[in-house]
Amino acid sequence: MESVGFKEWALVCEALGRGEQSIILRKGGIAEGRAGFQFQHREFLLFPTFFHEQLGKTRLADAQIPAQRAGEIEIRFFARMEFATVVTDWETAVALEPFHILTREVVRERFDYDEAPGIHLAFVRIFRLEPSWILPDEKRYGGCRSWVDLPRLADGAKRNAVLGEAENAARREALQSLLAPRRGALQAAPSPSPKRGGLESAAP
Repeated sequence: MESVGFKEWALVCEALGRGEQSIILRKGGIAEGRAGFQFQHREFLLFPTFFHEQLGKTRLADAQIPAQRAGEIEIRFFARMEFATVVTDWETAVALEPFHILTREVVRERFDYDEAPGIHLAFVRIFRLEPSWILPDEKRYGGCRSWVDLPRLADGAKRNAVLGEAENAARREALQSLLAPRRGALQAAPSPSPKRGGLESAAP
């Protein structure tokens, strides 16, 4: 059975993997299907993308895109989604800046994309794969969509948490405290699917 990858900018993958970012913000691409984007899975692998323009779209100083392997994809991080919601108020979206590296302009572009203003948010805990997983790049991984089916992750791959339990819990509490007074600016996110092959299911 296959596992699943979530396509994300390489710079964001690295920020998540360093513990500098704790959330994923997404609106969706033109190939997401009629239902649009959803955080469909509780657990997934971060599938890095390397388009050059991402350099100017983060608040990182002197950012450099990681080296891309010719004809291969290196997957270094595994994500476990702890909760998700849809933010429908721009002031709330702005208040999320301590939890991510994106510029305000990028968040605004995503927020305003499509007919319904808003942006999907997921709080994730990140684990580093050791060793990293290298697989051949394939045409089927292309396109403006967020989710891609991957081969089964090899048994025995170690996953080491980037943040300890206490730090992760503190960030989750801080985000929930920020969102709690703004419940009117949130929409419930659809429930994700159960586990995929090679991935353990996360607690609700």
